[in-house]
Amino acid sequence: MKRFASIIAVVLLAASGAAIAQPAEQYIALPSYRVGPYAAGGSGFYGGIIDYFNLVNLSGGVNGVKISWEECETEYNPSRGVECYERLKTKNGGATLVEPLSTGVAYGILDRLAVDKIPMTMIGYGRSDAANGKVFPYVFPLITSYWNQAAAMIKYLGDKEGGMAKLKGKKIVHLYHDSAFGKEPLPVLEALSKQYGFELIKIPVTPPGSEQQSQWLQIRQAKPDHVILWGWGSMNAVAIKTAQRNGFPREKILGVWWAGSEEDTVPTGDAAKGYSAMTFNTPGNYPVMDEIRKKLYDAGKGNMADPARIGSVYHMRGVSAAILWVEAMRTAQEKFGKGKRITGEQMRWGLENLNVDESRQKAIGVFGMLPVVKTSCDDHEGSGAVKVQQWDGKKWNAITPNWIVGDKALTRKLLEESSAAYAAEKKITPACAK
Repeated sequence: MKRFASIIAVVLLAASGAAIAQPAEQYIALPSYRVGPYAAGGSGFYGGIIDYFNLVNLSGGVNGVKISWEECETEYNPSRGVECYERLKTKNGGATLVEPLSTGVAYGILDRLAVDKIPMTMIGYGRSDAANGKVFPYVFPLITSYWNQAAAMIKYLGDKEGGMAKLKGKKIVHLYHDSAFGKEPLPVLEALSKQYGFELIKIPVTPPGSEQQSQWLQIRQAKPDHVILWGWGSMNAVAIKTAQRNGFPREKILGVWWAGSEEDTVPTGDAAKGYSAMTFNTPGNYPVMDEIRKKLYDAGKGNMADPARIGSVYHMRGVSAAILWVEAMRTAQEKFGKGKRITGEQMRWGLENLNVDESRQKAIGVFGMLPVVKTSCDDHEGSGAVKVQQWDGKKWNAITPNWIVGDKALTRKLLEESSAAYAAEKKITPACAK
């Protein structure tokens, strides 16, 4: 009996040793949303993230370190998102990254991040001034921000008119989701309105935006040259259909990138044909998407219920987010130890030292899908470049062959002023984190 107990003890000790020898998983917190009026965006985005994580894990993880994650349903509700963050952050040895895909939730947890030492990405949304890493060391509005998107929108509309000087005297409506998200671009649009002499007409839409007849009556009366549709979720399809009913040309509407997905256009039928929107992902197929189809969905391991959504706008953005995170993990491991689970502080360093250039994009099968992203302490955004895509009735097509960058001198000036005010309010001494 004693001999049998000794054998069990040896086996247990060996098993324990084997477990210790295995590298800990890299845990990511995902306060996501897959139900409610914004479910299409959330399910596509988080589906893309998880698909890429599963693809990386199939090949052994990041230098042998597998990625783990946990979702918590927020329904895009800020208070629920904060609750989810608090619930997720201490699980599985502690979260080393969080991504809420919600400006409201991001604002709600922003002040907690430096204390918790958990970096947060805001892929194409959130506080634009958070690109200043000296003030916001744990916040990363990666790829491009709302301010740089707004500047690029005005540059595109100016080029469309025949030059920026031709914007003088024009009328541009900002039709926006009446929330922190919808108000975020206003400082840039107002500054550019003064600079170029166009009239900026601000028209809010109460979320979720299922009724917009009064707003489009205002637009019809104003007779603007362009309408910027800064919408989200079900608001976008309603806007496109209401514009058609009111006889407003879709060619004069330019959507924010959260108003430029298949979920925004397909439900509108012919009403969306010719409609354009901004994007930070070039439509098309890429080797990484082929891998996701073959290795995950053909094997019944895909995260989304509908395989037709592979490579759709929201799915592609989720894949892009996960690519940047994995590259940050690789970058951090180069400094802090290959094959080791990195901490939240080390992940922060990796995100601040990203360099996903064209050669790296080619290596991972996403060349041209997203712009080159190179971050630093001064620039937690890393790019600021965008494209314009147009709906042809069946699919999105890029109509700007090159990446567009707006007035970055202006956005940097606003960023410095806004982040300095935030630092003064919160008694932060701006400095690069070590």
